[in-house]
Amino acid sequence: MASSDHEERPERPSQTDGTAHLFSALGKQIKVLREHAGMSQRELGKAAHCGEALISAIERGVRTPQPDFLTRVDALLDARGVLAAAADDVREAQARARTRHPEWYRKYASLEGEAVELHDYSNQVVHGLLQTEDYARTIFSQRRPFLDAETIEKRVSDRMARQQIFERWPSPICSFIVEEAALQRPIGGHLVHEGQLRQLLRVGRHRAVELQVMPTDRQEHPNVDGVFTLLTSKSRQPVAYTEVQGYPRLITDVEEVRLIAARYGILRSQALNAQESLTLIEKMLGAR
Repeated sequence: MASSDHEERPERPSQTDGTAHLFSALGKQIKVLREHAGMSQRELGKAAHCGEALISAIERGVRTPQPDFLTRVDALLDARGVLAAAADDVREAQARARTRHPEWYRKYASLEGEAVELHDYSNQVVHGLLQTEDYARTIFSQRRPFLDAETIEKRVSDRMARQQIFERWPSPICSFIVEEAALQRPIGGHLVHEGQLRQLLRVGRHRAVELQVMPTDRQEHPNVDGVFTLLTSKSRQPVAYTEVQGYPRLITDVEEVRLIAARYGILRSQALNAQESLTLIEKMLGAR
């Protein structure tokens, strides 16, 4: 296969199914209705029981407005059913979005979106589920060979949409271990780096998320084979996912998954605990 085929593998966005246009249009409508109602993003977020950042992301078309969100906001903005009427279209678009990825990635994308547990080890960059929009855009912009601007924006949109896993109820149990060196790397420059560190503090304080940092000065390390993600689906069948140089692998063999899970357990024991990790990130911010 050509190298360009390999490069596309890590994240394949929705390019032709039209879902991005639907979400963008809804975001613009919500913004117009909010401004007409004289509400700020913060006020609408508080009334809708969500964060100001989510309202901003939905209005910019980088996050999907969930059907129940549309129903709530329709009443809050006195939209007279205009937003609520789009709920079924969003459900259909979400169903199509689950199959927009190529076959090699489709099963993992489905498992991630419905996972009851997700555990990840990252050593080069922050995991996609934890990235800010600016950080993700920088990552895609720095890819070699270069991606065109439209592809970059589509991939950023897809990555932000995946983060809705944290908005589900009941929330999946998630844990992340990230190497200290990855947090020290100022990807995107001062402002992007600072925003990413603050995002880690926000997500790390989510009650269903445990974030741990692996200090660089550790003399022992149980995993030098690269990054991986462990998932447990609704069927309670654990799987592992790895990706190296654009080559993905979904691991379902019970023994192989068990060995990776054992490594992850050792990683967790050697990393800083959750509170120590958040304190370290706060110190990184204070030193800037």
